[in-house]
Amino acid sequence: MGLKQSLIDNDSIRLQASASDWREAVKIGTDMLIASGAIQPSYHDAIISSVEELGPYIVIAPQLAMPHARPENGVIRTAFALVTLETPVYFVGEDEPVDVLITLAGSSSDEHMEGLMEVTQVLDDEESETGVDLDKLRRCRSKEDVLRVIDAALAEAAA
Repeated sequence: MGLKQSLIDNDSIRLQASASDWREAVKIGTDMLIASGAIQPSYHDAIISSVEELGPYIVIAPQLAMPHARPENGVIRTAFALVTLETPVYFVGEDEPVDVLITLAGSSSDEHMEGLMEVTQVLDDEESETGVDLDKLRRCRSKEDVLRVIDAALAEAAA
């Protein structure tokens, strides 16, 4: 399942959310996927445990985190959730705060890799120093805005 369709089907977009710390920020995304039936609560627990044990491996670019764990930790079906934060949060060991989180629940290793690749395509920006353009997502104020950003990015990637 593609990023856009997953966000629609799971009703899993939250913009300008409030979180007091990184754990709460991760919970916003996983709660939406639990509510939609895409993951079990154990998936959220696995993400938190993994970050506490391994460090902030889910911070994949400056200001961007992709919370995820292994498929066997409670994924029912492949799904995404997108969260932007009103106030950025810090992950232990990271110098840059995070304000965009894209939760990925891959139902298999292949689905997990395909999901990573699609998110990378949507956020890819050759003009940006980091190669990632999060400003487009930060400016979104509605779910429709997010879907338009994804459509434009995928159209550009296909061109």
